Amino acid sequence: MTRLNDFETIRQWDNANFVHPWEGMGEIGNNRRTFTEAASGIHITTETGKRLIDGPAGMWCVQVGYGNTEIADAMAEQARDMAYFSPFSNTNSAPARLAHEVARRTPGDLNRVFFTTGGSTAVDTAVRFVQFRNNVLGKPEKKVIISRQKAYHGSTYLAASVSGKERDKGWLDQAQELAYFLPNVNSHIRPDGMSIADFLDEKIADLENAIHDIGANKVAAFIAEPLLASGGVIVPPEGYHKRCLEVCRKHDVLYISDEVVTGWGRLGHWFASEEVFDIVPDIITTAKGLTSGYVPMGACIISDALIDSISGDNSQGATFSNGFTYSGHPVSAAAALKNIEIFERDGILDHVRSVAPLFQERLDALRDHPIVSDTRGMGLVGCVECSIDGSVKNGLEQDRAIGARIDHHCQDMGLLLRPLINMCVFSPPLIISEDQINQMFDIMEKGIALAAAEIQAG
Repeated sequence: MTRLNDFETIRQWDNANFVHPWEGMGEIGNNRRTFTEAASGIHITTETGKRLIDGPAGMWCVQVGYGNTEIADAMAEQARDMAYFSPFSNTNSAPARLAHEVARRTPGDLNRVFFTTGGSTAVDTAVRFVQFRNNVLGKPEKKVIISRQKAYHGSTYLAASVSGKERDKGWLDQAQELAYFLPNVNSHIRPDGMSIADFLDEKIADLENAIHDIGANKVAAFIAEPLLASGGVIVPPEGYHKRCLEVCRKHDVLYISDEVVTGWGRLGHWFASEEVFDIVPDIITTAKGLTSGYVPMGACIISDALIDSISGDNSQGATFSNGFTYSGHPVSAAAALKNIEIFERDGILDHVRSVAPLFQERLDALRDHPIVSDTRGMGLVGCVECSIDGSVKNGLEQDRAIGARIDHHCQDMGLLLRPLINMCVFSPPLIISEDQINQMFDIMEKGIALAAAEIQAG
C-alpha cells in the first residue's frame, strides 16, 4: 500500500493525468476522490487506512470478494505458461474450456460464446451480429434496435446508441437511426389510480405498437436488462419479460438479454433470464461477475439457431469481421474458470438465495423513512430513492444534494455506496453474511436520518 505521505502528490497526478469515466468537465483537475488501496472480503481500505464495506462491489462485479488468492494464483500461473495468444489465428485451452463452461450454464441452445473485453463490447458485438445476420439473410433494412428509457448497455458507440439514460446523451453523438426507446417501465411513476396489471399491459402495448409503427421488416431486436441496473435498479412488473418475448417471437424480432449485471449470481443464479424471468433469449451479453472483476472480460453468447441460420450452406461466404486483440485472453479465462470453480465449491448461488430475503427485508423497511420515496431490488442488488419531501417531483439540484449528503454520511460511518443523483445503489459482494447485511443497512439508516436532520435544520 502506498505510504500516506505520498498521496497529495499522487492526487495531483490523478487530477492532472488520469481522465476518469463520466468525468465532469467543470470539475476536471480539481477532484478529491477517495483512493481505495487495499481490500479483503467485502471491505476496501482507503488511503487514510479507513475500512469500508464495499456496497457496490466495485462496479457490480466483485462477486467472490477481494483478496482471493486462488484467482490471483490462477492468473499468475496462466501468465507464466501463456500470457497471450492471437485469437484471430490460433486458439488456447483456457478460453476453449471457459466457453464450454459458460455454455453449460446458459439457457436453451445459447452455446456459441464470443469473448469480449467487457460489457460494452459484448453489447456492441451483439448488435453487430444482429446486423450482420440480417445482411446475410438478405434483410438489409431490418436493423432497428428497440430499447427502453433508463436502460444502460455500455459506452461504445453502438452500445451507447441503444442506451436510454437521457442525461448520458446530451453531449455525445449516437446512431439515432438505429435505436427506438420505449417509455420507462418503473411502476413507481405510473399514473395515480393505475394498477400494476394495467401498467404492465400498457408497457407490453408500447413494444407491440413500436414494432407496428416502425415496421416488423425494419425491427431487428429488442434489448433489455432483466432489471435496469444503472438506471436505478428498476424492476419491471412481473411477467414483463415473458410477454415481451412473446411479442418478439410473433414479429420475428430477436431478444437480447443484457445480463452484464444480473449474470453470475447477482440474483442467485448463473443467469437470471430463464431461472428468474422465465425466458430463453436469442442472445445473452455478460461481463462483470464472469471474473469477479479481477481482470476484464465479457461475452456475447449466441444461440445455435442463429448461428445455424447463416453458417454452412447458408453462409453466403460471409465472414463475421468483428473481434478484439484480447478476445478470449488466457489470463482472463483462467480467472473466470477459477471463479466458477469457487462458486460451485463454496455454494455461492445457494448462499445468495439464502441471504437475499434478509437483504430485501431490510431494504423494504427503509420505505418507512419520510425522505425515502421508493426502494426496489432483487437478489443482492438494491436501490433507495430519496427526496427532500419523499415525493418524486423535486428538482435536479435538490436531488443531487440529498444523494450527496447520504453518501457522505454513510462513507463516514464505514459504508461505500454508489450515488446516482438521489438514488443510493448497492450490490455488495455475494459472499456477504447476514451480520454484514445488517451492519450495512444499519449504517444506511443512520446516513439517511442524518441527511434528513440536516435538511430539516436548513
